Parts: sequence; C-alpha cells; structure tokens
Amino acid sequence: MNNGDLEGGGDEAFHAKGGRKYSPVRPHDRAVLEMSSMDPGSSSSDSHSSIRKIKVGTQGKLDSEGREGSVPDNDGVNGLHREHKLELFGFDSLVNILGLKSMTAEQIPAPSSPRDSEDVSITNGHPKPSDVKMGTMMGVFVPCLQSILGIIYYIRFSWIIGMGGIGESLLLVSFCGLCTFLTGISLSAIATNGAMKGGGPYYLIGRALGPEVGVSIGLCFFLGNAVAGALDHHKAGVTGLSLESFKDNWSSDYQNTNSAGIPDAEGKVHWNFNALVGLFFPAVTGIMAGSNRSASLKDTQRSIPIGTLAATLATTGLYLVSVFLFGAVATRDKLLTDRLLTATIAWPFPAIIHIGIILSTLGAALQSLTGAPRLLAAIANDDILPVLNYFKVGDGSEPNIATLFTSIICMGCVIIGNLDLITPTVTMFFLLCYTGVNLSCFLLDLLDAPSWRPRWKFHHWSLSLLGASLCIVIMFLISWSFTVVSLALASLIYYYVSIKGKAGDWGDGFKSAYFQLALRSLRSLGANQVHPKNWYPIPLIFCRPWGKLPENVPCHPKLADFANCMKKKGRGMSIFVNILDGDYHERAEDAKAACKQLDTYINYKNCEGVAEIVVAPNMTEGFRGIVQTMGLGNLKPNIVVMRYPEIWRRENLKEIPARFVGIINDCIVANKAVVIVKGLDEWPNEYQRQYGTIDLYWIVRDGGLMLLLSQLLLTKESFESCKIQVFCIAEEDSDAEGLKVDVKKFLYDLRMQAEVIVITIKSWDVQTEGGSQQDESLEAFTAAQQRVAGYLAEIKAAAEKEGTPLMADGKPVVVNEQQAEKFLYTTLKLNSTILRYSRMAAVVLVSLPPPPVSHPAYCYMEYMDLLVENVPRLLMVRGYRRDVVTLFT
Repeated sequence: MNNGDLEGGGDEAFHAKGGRKYSPVRPHDRAVLEMSSMDPGSSSSDSHSSIRKIKVGTQGKLDSEGREGSVPDNDGVNGLHREHKLELFGFDSLVNILGLKSMTAEQIPAPSSPRDSEDVSITNGHPKPSDVKMGTMMGVFVPCLQSILGIIYYIRFSWIIGMGGIGESLLLVSFCGLCTFLTGISLSAIATNGAMKGGGPYYLIGRALGPEVGVSIGLCFFLGNAVAGALDHHKAGVTGLSLESFKDNWSSDYQNTNSAGIPDAEGKVHWNFNALVGLFFPAVTGIMAGSNRSASLKDTQRSIPIGTLAATLATTGLYLVSVFLFGAVATRDKLLTDRLLTATIAWPFPAIIHIGIILSTLGAALQSLTGAPRLLAAIANDDILPVLNYFKVGDGSEPNIATLFTSIICMGCVIIGNLDLITPTVTMFFLLCYTGVNLSCFLLDLLDAPSWRPRWKFHHWSLSLLGASLCIVIMFLISWSFTVVSLALASLIYYYVSIKGKAGDWGDGFKSAYFQLALRSLRSLGANQVHPKNWYPIPLIFCRPWGKLPENVPCHPKLADFANCMKKKGRGMSIFVNILDGDYHERAEDAKAACKQLDTYINYKNCEGVAEIVVAPNMTEGFRGIVQTMGLGNLKPNIVVMRYPEIWRRENLKEIPARFVGIINDCIVANKAVVIVKGLDEWPNEYQRQYGTIDLYWIVRDGGLMLLLSQLLLTKESFESCKIQVFCIAEEDSDAEGLKVDVKKFLYDLRMQAEVIVITIKSWDVQTEGGSQQDESLEAFTAAQQRVAGYLAEIKAAAEKEGTPLMADGKPVVVNEQQAEKFLYTTLKLNSTILRYSRMAAVVLVSLPPPPVSHPAYCYMEYMDLLVENVPRLLMVRGYRRDVVTLFT
C-alpha cells in the first residue's frame, strides 16, 4: 500500500487480496477525532510530530458473500443502519481503525510489550519507525553472561578454591547460585505480568512495593552497578589433572593473609566461609543486566525469563565445573599464590586468558556502566524525587549526565583499588535489590490479585520467600556491619522519598495487601455490635446541611477541627458527606468535582477521613439514603455531626426547621448518635489553648457518650488544660447527696476524673433565683412565647379555613399553647442554669432532647433556640441504644 492509498484515495475504497473491498475510516469518525485530540506525551525522534489526518473515501458496498458491487448504493435509513451497525456501543469507528491493516491483508508483526504512554500515530498509513530491538540472545543472555563472568572468576576463583577447598567451594557456588536462580524465577514472574518500561528491577520493585521502596532499593542497586564497574579493569605447582591434588584440595584450609591475599601467619586478614561468600557473590551477580535493557528488547516477556535463567544456569554450571578443574590441576599453595592460575594452565598459551580477561572485564564493566545510568534515568523520569531531575532523559535519548555521574563514582572506586573492600559493598547493594525482587514476587503471588497473571508459570510464593531469606542470610553471613549500613542507607532513602518525594499510585502490592487485610478485618468484625472496650467513634460529618456556605467552600472551615477532637491521638476515620440536589445523570460530573474539592479540604486540614458526595432529589431523601447505606458492616458511621442552624431565623429560612427535625428523627430511627455543634465559628484549632472547664449537663442516659466525648477533648492540646464538671439534674425530693456519691463512684470506675455537681429542680425556679442570666433567659422566653403563639394561631386559622385537621410541614399535629409553653419553660430553666454555672466554660455539653412526636418542627426549633441562647460554645449530644463505655477491663 502506498501513500496514495490513504492520502489521495479519493472515493476509492480499500482493496484486499482476492478483490475484496473494505470500508475506510471516515474523517469525522468519533475515534479519529478523539485520537487526534490526545496528548501524545513525550517521544524520541518524533516528539514534534502529530497524528496526520487520514483522507478517506466513501464506503464500498458488499453483498452477503463479500463480493463487490452487488449491493446498491443507498443513502437512506437502511444504508445508514448498515454503515453504523455498532453505533449502539459507540466504538464502530474504533473497530475500523484497529482493523485497518488486517483488512488490507498487510502482514503486521505481533506487538511486543508496549511501554506506558508510548506514542502511537498513523503516518501515511505505515507504522511509526522505531529503534532496532534486540532478541533473547543479544538482548539478555549475552549481557547477563558478560556481567556475571567478571574479574573475580579469573583472578580470585582459584584462590577461593585453595582457601575453602573443593567441598566448601561447591557449597559456596551452589549456595550463591541458588540465591540468584530463585531471584531469576521471581524476576521472570514479575517481568511477564505485563508491559515493562525501562529501569529493570527498579521498575519491577517500584510497581510491586510502591515508589518509596522502589526508589530506595533502585538507588542502592544503581550504586551497586556503579561500584561494580570498578571490578571489571612459572608452572611449578601445576600437577595437571591429578587425583592426589583433588584429595589434597578437598577440605578447607583457612589462613591469615596480608592485604594482597597472600598467606601470612602474621597477616591481619582472617578468612572463613562467610568472608568467601562476600568475596565470591559478585561473581554471580549480573542477572539483572537483561532487565536493565528492557526498553531495548523486542519481547520482554519472552526474552527476560529465558535469557536470564539460561545465563544463570550456564554460569553456575561453569563455576561448578571449574571447582573440580582448578582443585585437581594445582597444589593448594599454587592456588593461593598464583592469581592468574587460569592463564598459567591455559592451552595453548597464556595470552588467550589475558585477552579473555580484558574482553570479559571490559564487557562486564561496560554492562555496569551502561545499565546503571539507564537505571538512574528511569528513577528520575518517574518524577518521584525532584533532586534527580538533572538525570531525566527523553525516550530514546542517551542518559549522558547519568553516565558521567556513574563514571565519577566508578573512577573513585578504582582509585581505592582494594578489591576486598569493594566486593562486600557491591554484594550488599545487589542483595538488597534481589531481596526486593523476591519480596515483590512473594507479595504478588501470595495476594494473587486478579491482575496477577504472569506468563511465566514456574513460580510459587514459597520459592520467592526462600530466595528473599537466602539474600538476607547471605548479607549477615558476609558482614553484619555492612548489612546494617546498607539497610540504614536504604531506610534513609525511603524516609527521604516519603517526605520529599511526590506521591505516586502505581497499584503496588502493599495497596492490594491493605485491601485484603481490610476485607478480612471487616469479615472478622462480623455484624454484631462492637464491645464497648473496642468502640471507636466513626463520625459522619454533614458538611452543608443548611446550604448557606459559598459555592466554592465545600465545608465549614472548623468542622474538620471538631472532627479531629473526636479521635484519640488521631486514630479513627471520619466520613465527610455532602448532598447535591438534582438528577444524578445530570449532576454526576458536578458530584465528582465536589468530591475532589472536599477531599482537598480534608487533606488540607490533616484529618483522617474520606469524602462522599451524594446526588438526590432533595436534602431529606439524600440524607436518608446516606444514613441507611453509608459504611460496611461494623465500619458504618455511628455518630452524625452537624452544625447548629443559628442563621435560620435571621435569614428567614423556613425550610430549616423541618429539615433539622427530619435529620434528628432519621438518626433516631437508624440508631445513630447525634452531636450538634453550636458556636462552630469560635471552635479552637490545635494551636489555640483553652482554659477553664468542660461542663456536662447529664440529663438522660446516653450510654456514656457524653462522658467519652469529654475525655476525648482532654486528649487534644487545645483542651488538655481544662477540667471536667458533671452537672446532674435531680428531683426536689430525691437524695441529692446519694446521687452525687453514686455518680462519683461511677466515674471512678470509668477511670474518669471530674467534679460532680447535683442540681435540684427547686434551684431552677426562675421566680426565686435572681441575676442577669435570668433576665436574659426571661427576655428570650417571652419572645419565643409570642412567636410560638403566633405560629400556632396561623396554622389553626389555615386548618379552619380549609376544613382540614391541624397540619404543619405536610403532617398532622396535635399541640396547644399550654404544651408548647411547658416545653419552652423547661428549656428556659436549663438555659438559665447553664448561664449561671457555665458562662466561663471552655465548652458545654448538654443532652439533646428528642423532637416531640406531635409538635410542629417550628416549635422544636424555638425550644432549641431558647436552650442555646447566649451560650457561646455548646455541644448537644444524643446517644443511641448501646453503651460506649464499660466499667470492666
């Protein structure tokens, strides 16, 4: 197909082999428009190219057998119906685009593992040119082989055999080889569980254990690769293949050596098996060389497992054979003193080994010096740590700055020149990376999330756990001090990333673990009531029940501060809810935006909670749905918190009384506690310290909720200097002193310190008690009497006029002036008592009376207004049918 087929096709249709004719993509198809508007993101050589518009012609007509021209051209309804068969599903154009190449019978190679955010554009009908990709042999096997077979094999391996003997050397090789082989299995499983970008093990660990763990281990692995680049810079005693030499060299002979490794009885370096592990282990590292080049592979999901495991098995087999060979061809003294024994016994001449050493070490060094910068660039490109922005590179570009930085580190290690000091350092960093890979596979395999579907089937969580355990054991065998230092470095990087790094959600395994743990915990809690010892307040914060906040303010600024006061040391969860009036289909996007805004507010206030937005026809229906369905099992909210509507009369909001009463009644029916905050504007934040008392007017049994809330307030810095006073209301003829003793004993058993004050009914008599607070209360009482009387007269007149029963808020009511006056007088007495004893209190808590069944909502609002009159900061609390405190351990 040439360019003209797409750009200049005119009205001709696409033809396939055999003369079949297929419909082209139309220029105004929905999918074309959507694709052309997509942000192409970053690309390599085509970063400035845009998706070229495709010129297409009219659709050809086919009969039922696919022959051209047998179906008449019909632009009517039937024709349109045939053109848009999948219009109901909304992706007919997408089908055409995705099937464009196959319909023209072009051969398209199977897609390799695509990278996230990779540009896909249609240019002149041909695929976008891409860089040459490598296969399994050159892309994974050879790089791994070059990285594994480094300088240690040629100049240290025979020395290790001489020191540890053939037997322990076989154990050493098998031990280290098993560790890397198990790590290779874990790597294969993770690498075949989806598309893989550049970054190798960092990408795998980060996506499995989270960005903090990924960056911390990734940077340590980068240092290991950078330092590893520094590793990779006559016949007396040779017996030939000798059974005698084999027997002599079978057992170990650990000796003291000088700093050059030459046996010396007075040497300061003592060797044992653990030290040999640290010296030899870098000779089995390098299994990540293929995964480090994942961005350059044709098929990562095939090449990485086969190439990595093949290289691991091949080198381990080579080492095992070499143990037998070196142990049988030379004396122990020759093994310990001839650093280039491999060249000494080489055939036909030693220069072959010299050349091999140069090529192998250069290859291993170059693998490290090319892999490490790409690893560092991959970490930088994820934009987690701003300090690494200097090492960012575009797709397809070489990480020049990262290469320079790596070279500086490598040259510094070369200047040190002590192989025995460098190798343990390299080993620790590599082992940290291998531990991370194994733990990643262990976690993903154990959780077995639906997205965990690796193509590599030969894996099990027990193998990954064994691999991680071997890595940790090897770290401590080598040197506990190096292990502590490396773990401390990784921990510091982790802490730095968690503090300074940008948050990123990569769908890591920890999130899946948290999810499954939450599900199991929820099931273990069951549906039974939680014991009072395990009871936690889960407040449902009703953000805008009265709808008088500005549109851009999702919640009252102090409501989150109050929600934090209901938690002990910040433990607990709050649910912030808001209700949008309207139709859900019309306001779904508004709800999403409001939820995001509310969530931002919660995070800004440092409150542990979640935001929920509900769309409902009205506020009442929305709240009823929330109070019935919000939460799961025993994690449902148990306290409804809202602001008292102080503005309802001033703003003449006549709908507020019915809504207020409806919310309280809904909470009573749903068995939810209620806390109504009056004076929220003056509620202190965490930096405003309060003095004085926290006064409780304990009138009805509420399961101890009011007492518990007062204790929670004392745990906050703003209220920790306050003391609690409990006011108990007693009948005139009751034993006040006995009641006081009983309450003190009850509080003592609850481990609560408070002063108890008993008030009798007689002391409430406003006719006998004087003072300014009485005058204020009486004035408010008189005004309330007049408003209630006027309201009752109004609804009575309306009922007589219409000939209907007494109605209020669409419901029948039975009330008269005497009943309303009795309730007003009761709240008057309580208000005057609060003003008398608690005028200077930091906060007052009082029992919330339930709305009388037969009274209008307007009257109840008048009762509540009189109760809170002139009290600056007050909490009205109503418990529910259960205890939240207990006397027993």
